[in-house]
Amino acid sequence: MSSRLAEVAQKVGVSEATVSRVLNGKPGVSESTRQAVLTALDVLGYERPSKLRGERARLVGLFLPELTNPIFPAFGELVGGGLVQQGYTPVLCTQTAGGISEADYIELLLEQRVSGVVFVGGQYSQADAPHEQYDRLTELGIPTVLVNARVPELAFPTVSTDDQVAIELGWNHLRQLGHERIGIVLGPPDHVPSQRKLESARRLAASEGSELDPALVAHSHYTLEAGQAAATRLIQAGATGILCASDPLALGAVRAARRAGKSVPGEISIVGYDDSALMNATDPPLTTVRQPIEPMGRLVIELLVAQLQGAKPATEEYLFEPELVVRGSTARWS
Repeated sequence: MSSRLAEVAQKVGVSEATVSRVLNGKPGVSESTRQAVLTALDVLGYERPSKLRGERARLVGLFLPELTNPIFPAFGELVGGGLVQQGYTPVLCTQTAGGISEADYIELLLEQRVSGVVFVGGQYSQADAPHEQYDRLTELGIPTVLVNARVPELAFPTVSTDDQVAIELGWNHLRQLGHERIGIVLGPPDHVPSQRKLESARRLAASEGSELDPALVAHSHYTLEAGQAAATRLIQAGATGILCASDPLALGAVRAARRAGKSVPGEISIVGYDDSALMNATDPPLTTVRQPIEPMGRLVIELLVAQLQGAKPATEEYLFEPELVVRGSTARWS
């Protein structure tokens, strides 16, 4: 018991006597200090005293699909920092090969009496993936917010970049530069944002009186290497301009063009998506469609905190308009 008191006291920066008063329900401790002690218990993996277990921990699960794409750590930093300012402790949950599954992460968080959950990515974004783990959150009334993939059967508020507008921006930019054969590198076929981007491209082609050539559509995993393989197929199909569903995919497309002996942007123009860190420092600097992650992150926190404070959760999707950032990877086709 004494070692537990000492560890919690050190974590919070208070005396062991203060920790003891909180654990025994004694007066003389401010509410902020009491909450800090209870949160420290949760973070350190100690079980709360039975009389305190009815209260939810001030922990929020923050799910990121991976950390190699800079856009996800950027989202995590924004949302995590905002949660800390609101008095909550973010718990990072990220997927790694052979690591803990999303469903297991959710069960671990529920065991710690987590207060809420934010998904910046996850199985909800895959139409064919199992979604039963989200039903657990709904049944238990855990405040939850999703980012960038609206799933009608999940009654959670969703904050998204408008995929339709994103494709329109890149497509129209390439058209204005004279490109007639525009290829698209998307995520897996069941990936909801990729499905919406593909629908947008088909509408744009139809508005021009044609159909989107299936040979100019490639599905891929979200890695640079997969993007290179996908873009290679598009270049072989005659694409002179390529829209990519992420910046790493676009960097893979640049590599594919060069491996094919073509210059970027002289012979192949490439547009990314996200405007993640350092895309202005690549060779060439990447033209990309910027996700407005700062206002999106602020709304995610606002929606989650409102639920944590007892408000009825919204179920609609909030769409944010992206912005085209023109750099050196696109040029006029002649």
